[in-house]
Amino acid sequence: MNILLAVSRAIDAVTGFIGRWVSWLLLAAVLISAGNAVMRKAFDISSNAWLEVQWYLYGTVFMLAAAYALLKNEHVRIDILSSTWSKRTRDIMDLTLHILFLLPFAALMTYLALPWFWLSYQSGEISSNAGGLIIWPAKLVVLVGFALLLAQAVSEIIKRFAVVTGRIADPRDEVSAEAKAASEV
Repeated sequence: MNILLAVSRAIDAVTGFIGRWVSWLLLAAVLISAGNAVMRKAFDISSNAWLEVQWYLYGTVFMLAAAYALLKNEHVRIDILSSTWSKRTRDIMDLTLHILFLLPFAALMTYLALPWFWLSYQSGEISSNAGGLIIWPAKLVVLVGFALLLAQAVSEIIKRFAVVTGRIADPRDEVSAEAKAASEV
């Protein structure tokens, strides 16, 4: 179990690094969007390439931040139900649902995204818009995003199993305590 927990910590470190790094892409997307809007309104100059860069950046943030949201336990869930359950029941349900739904979904999407990206890369697929960009980088981000989500799902399954079996304290409790302390300041 110690080896699995070490793997989980490594996955969490990679996911955390990428999640913090990708947040800067939002700033880039906003600046590009604002600059493009100013150029279009003030000088009547526009470019499909700049619009597509915005889409690529927003898509990259969405795809790469999904694993980070799972790591930080910020993903969407039905709190109306889970808030009435005991902590142990929530942990067991998280473990079960991660195994039954998240893991197969992320694995299937990673599997399907690989040939989708590879075909686009090999063919040099370009946007059909005038002045559009190459498409394979956006498809690569989809592949990487689902692969990262798959890895984070494995990490969460390892941690939930260790918590349910009493091998470790819940790492979410540490995050909750830090968030609570930060909000009190």
